Amino acid sequence: MRRLIALLLLVLFLAAGAGGAFWYAREQWTAPGPLAEPVQMVVPRGGTAAIAEALAERGIIAQPLPFLAATWLTRAEGPLRAAEFQFPARASLRDVLHVLRDARPVQRRLTIPEGLTVQQITRLLEAAEGLVGDIPAFAEGEVLPETYAYQWGDNRAAVVRRAKQAMDQALVEIWAARAQNLPFETPREALILASIVERETGQREERALVAGVFINRLRRGMMLQSDPTAAYAAADGGVLDRPLTRADLDADHPFNTYRIRGLPPAPIASPGRAALRAVVQPEATDYIYFVADGTGGHAFGRTLAEHNRNVARWREIERSRANPR
Repeated sequence: MRRLIALLLLVLFLAAGAGGAFWYAREQWTAPGPLAEPVQMVVPRGGTAAIAEALAERGIIAQPLPFLAATWLTRAEGPLRAAEFQFPARASLRDVLHVLRDARPVQRRLTIPEGLTVQQITRLLEAAEGLVGDIPAFAEGEVLPETYAYQWGDNRAAVVRRAKQAMDQALVEIWAARAQNLPFETPREALILASIVERETGQREERALVAGVFINRLRRGMMLQSDPTAAYAAADGGVLDRPLTRADLDADHPFNTYRIRGLPPAPIASPGRAALRAVVQPEATDYIYFVADGTGGHAFGRTLAEHNRNVARWREIERSRANPR
């Protein structure tokens, strides 16, 4: 490499003349580069020559040789890093070397939405561009839905570990602020109920009210009768891709809250912070029933008769949608 640089410098001196070599080199150092628009690039490992070739192929620099010379002449400023970087348009050799030595690598983001199952989160991790490595086993509800920053080449196991730590911390903080006299005694039980609330409603303003309904049922010893638990059971821990049937509701399964009293043995999804807060600080209500209202929310009832009227309205909405005029 040093011989190559020395030869290059000799060529520069010969081309520009001994008296003008300094100004020629300065022009090469500060002249705008060929890159028309900003671009992200994963800078490869393998040494300076490999980096120079990759930069030239992406059009970030015009030719490898001036870049190699500039790198060698400024070697005291530090080594070049292999990572994903953002290069500005018209970046000069000075700009490019500053990025490679001092800029922060591109921060990618992976968002885990609320209410996903282990299977769904696993597929997200598998599809995340730039992540590498195997995905460690993790349990339902064990990771916190959130947006996680990572860099190209980061390990999937590290992201899972961070998401698990985030859930542990969220549970500790939220459990500490719980209301008194809840019908469950552990953060684990709160997590299980929060996963049900998360799957029951996508309306933020409804979470605490839905939680209040389930709290009332638990206090009365009633079955929760939550459709998402029956769907989770019918899909064997996945996402059911068809409507629930009467057979699903009647199925003898530990997660089917139409057949068991109390909470299922584990979460059915990963709840977010809002659902966790809802179950430890539920809305005070005398509702014990709810059913979809056709708007994305729910109609709530205090008595079985009121609930049956709400159900009848919902069935009519379903029929109208199935047979539009």
